[in-house]
Amino acid sequence: MPDLILRVKNWCRRFRHRCGYGVHSPSDFFFITSVVYEKLPFYAYQTLHQLRVGKSLPSTYREKVDKLYFRLVNYLQPKVWVEEAGGADLTTRYIEAACPNMRRLSVDEALRTGVSVDMVRLDDANYRENYERLLSLVHSRTCFIIGRPYATKEKIKWWKEVVADARTGVTFDLYDIGLVFFDKQRFKEHRVVNFF
Repeated sequence: MPDLILRVKNWCRRFRHRCGYGVHSPSDFFFITSVVYEKLPFYAYQTLHQLRVGKSLPSTYREKVDKLYFRLVNYLQPKVWVEEAGGADLTTRYIEAACPNMRRLSVDEALRTGVSVDMVRLDDANYRENYERLLSLVHSRTCFIIGRPYATKEKIKWWKEVVADARTGVTFDLYDIGLVFFDKQRFKEHRVVNFF
């Protein structure tokens, strides 16, 4: 119940940031309306929902966020995915279902091979250290997904530093997750999205 109260409070605070209102960049508007807010039932949703109902895997996020992970990966089609955790949660299943041919690596494997990374999921306690370590492997199409940027006061402070960091490009704040892109050809902007 306290989580629901917090969500309603955040929804009210972010009310003017819903459905892409006020976003003048066509690519950002498309991303918000066609990826973040997409409501069509994708091919794998039913199968993945059965895993959630059966509780065969631990769930890191609520289903709406996991579906967003699916749509994000489906939209960006990464070749190399880097994950801090062992990938034994339901969110990882959503990610894999969206792009089964991608190569999944741990942070250490990515650093050892030196391969350019397309997407990175940072959820664990070492998020700050791993973020800095992986910056050497980013390119213009890389996307970092920051899990729960508002989890602690320390993480909120760090998230604000990432948003202001000159090495990053466009960032999206969806409250449950933060998205960081690195395309330096684009004007650096921070987008707040009301993702209840």
